[in-house]
Amino acid sequence: MRLFVHQLTVLDFSYLHPTRGLVGESWQVDIELEGGLDDQGMVLDFGDVKRRVKYLIDESFDHRLLVPADHAGLSMQGDQLRFLLEGGQRIRHRGPAEAVQFIPAPEISTDSVARAIHQALEPVLPGNVQSVHLTLYPEPEEGAWYQYSHGLKLHCGNCQRIAHGHRSRIRIWRDGVRDEMLEQLWAEHLRDIYIGTEADMVAITSWNDQSCFRFAYSAEQGDFELELDAERCYLLDTESTVENIARHIRERLEKEHQGSRFRVQAFEGIGKGAISESH
Repeated sequence: MRLFVHQLTVLDFSYLHPTRGLVGESWQVDIELEGGLDDQGMVLDFGDVKRRVKYLIDESFDHRLLVPADHAGLSMQGDQLRFLLEGGQRIRHRGPAEAVQFIPAPEISTDSVARAIHQALEPVLPGNVQSVHLTLYPEPEEGAWYQYSHGLKLHCGNCQRIAHGHRSRIRIWRDGVRDEMLEQLWAEHLRDIYIGTEADMVAITSWNDQSCFRFAYSAEQGDFELELDAERCYLLDTESTVENIARHIRERLEKEHQGSRFRVQAFEGIGKGAISESH
């Protein structure tokens, strides 16, 4: 007998990639549990699926930096990790242990993360559950979208972690008409980018003759630091909330296309986001 739950949860996270660098991502999670029936005539009560399974997945993998533990260019020194990219660039991250999840694989993929989640779930499931099948996947690629990472030092929850991210759609209306060309331009502009706050950038450094930005701040969960290639960063003069991202894009569009009115719908992962409109 199999029990299934579609879209059990959504993981919003960032991961380190050997060529793309720091990448924001959003995956939906489907699960199937196979086993015998318990005294209630169930494989597992749906309430327990949410309390046990969803909680563990969210707690261990959501809003974290996922790191491929078998990547040859990974090194650790205390709470600081260094990740060398194939192009000679380097990413450096420091933060509390709960901000990072190491995945036993050379690269982060839906399969490698599903295996890691499966391994974490095995000890907490009842004996009648014989097997678990997980499917991780992004939402359908409809229209323009981009992947970004950020950190919100003032957030009281896990968004304060300096390197978590999202796969996000963007919709733009110019004078009441959808403008897909502008959507694609902004999606390309922000693809695989780190959206940082100017006040959190504490230094401009150099690595292999490439300029790097170093971001650092103290938040409720601890001290965070991130250093990466300057060309992979986009700076705001505000916190990088989705509300401020939507407003920033609208204001930039208004300056570039004076006389036009804009409506910008910026997503933060799947099914949520913010709208900013010209007054």
